[in-house]
Amino acid sequence: MATIVLGSQFGDEGKGKLVDILCASAHVCARAAGGDNCGHTIVTGGITYDFHILPSGLVNPKCLNLCGSGVVVHIPSFFKELDDLKQKGLDTEGRIFISDRAHVIFDLHQLVDGLEEKELGKLAVGTTKRGIGPGYSTKAARSGVRISEIFDKQTLDRKLRTLAHGCEKRYGELLQYDVEQEIAQLDGYRTALQPFVVDAVPLIESAQRSAETNLLVEGANALMLDVDYGTYPWVTSSNTGIGGVFTGLALNPFKIKEIIGVVKAYTTRVGAGPLPTEQLNEHGDQLQSIGREFGVTTGRKRRCGWLDLVIVKYSTAVNHYTALNLTKIDIMDSFPEIQVATAYQLDGQVLDSFPADLQTLARAEVQYTTLPGWQKPTTGAKNYYDLPKNARAYVEFIEEFVGVKIKYIGTGPAREDLIVRS
Repeated sequence: MATIVLGSQFGDEGKGKLVDILCASAHVCARAAGGDNCGHTIVTGGITYDFHILPSGLVNPKCLNLCGSGVVVHIPSFFKELDDLKQKGLDTEGRIFISDRAHVIFDLHQLVDGLEEKELGKLAVGTTKRGIGPGYSTKAARSGVRISEIFDKQTLDRKLRTLAHGCEKRYGELLQYDVEQEIAQLDGYRTALQPFVVDAVPLIESAQRSAETNLLVEGANALMLDVDYGTYPWVTSSNTGIGGVFTGLALNPFKIKEIIGVVKAYTTRVGAGPLPTEQLNEHGDQLQSIGREFGVTTGRKRRCGWLDLVIVKYSTAVNHYTALNLTKIDIMDSFPEIQVATAYQLDGQVLDSFPADLQTLARAEVQYTTLPGWQKPTTGAKNYYDLPKNARAYVEFIEEFVGVKIKYIGTGPAREDLIVRS
């Protein structure tokens, strides 16, 4: 049976910590989509591990890990991340695999990513410039390169030269790129890559067929960055919700044990795009400072605002969460009052859901409910009733509004800072 962990907001909700905990009983941990544009931080045994392209399940020495068919892989970054983990003493030998159907991110894609952002100017999406958008673009245009094609030098060289020629025609001298240099670089990785590449379809099929195998799916990014259901065009280029899990891993939808939505106790976003509850004031500064809100992948400051339950409820409608993980409730400990967004109103009418049209969103007025703070520490609480009364009221308000039980409550960065409710 599969347990799926997905981000319910704009990413950076703290999915890695829950995945780390659930991995203790997982036999396979898989990523379905995205690339090294996302980041998960896990603190265990006093060591901090940063994951980008690799699944966080690598911290469990008994867990196999898979980058699925919907993932896009920059091969030098894959090996660099592996080396970084090994330098911290993590043994990954024989435990990490890449689907042979996954697509390759080239250095060319990364350069084009930066040029596309420059072209957009003030309308730039604020990408990580890791080549994710251009990589998925060539995939959709049927001109991309699959991991399996890395081992066919003639095909790889032909397709990469064709891609380079098209980009050179578009960007001219702005594109500082040597296709032969990248071909030579990939020649050097070919032998080293071979042991990591598998046909992921039978691997996943076998894992789901066995009643004794626990399969854990680690979502990348979050629902509001989904290319179909997020704040388009201020999104990533893949399906980050439940749909992307099924297409990226060929999961059996009838063998899903749990779909867990991870919800930060407030709202953050890296880069440009709508953030309806953003607080450009002392509250936003306080959330940013106490929460140490810097992107794992980019190092950029995250924009901060109050918890937006309109978004969480919309995310739930798309992803069909069976449980929630509320993270970083401890960051709210010092606030005397806490505001929570519960509706968007436009021209006197409450909107039914999160709007697709961003002009409508920009015109809408956010309606807030004010809840009393607790001004007591939550870190160190071992069970639900160790939490201050008003902290429990905050949890229960979210549950009632969204209609999904909060099963996990994060009260700090460490693995043990987690309350599990039965």
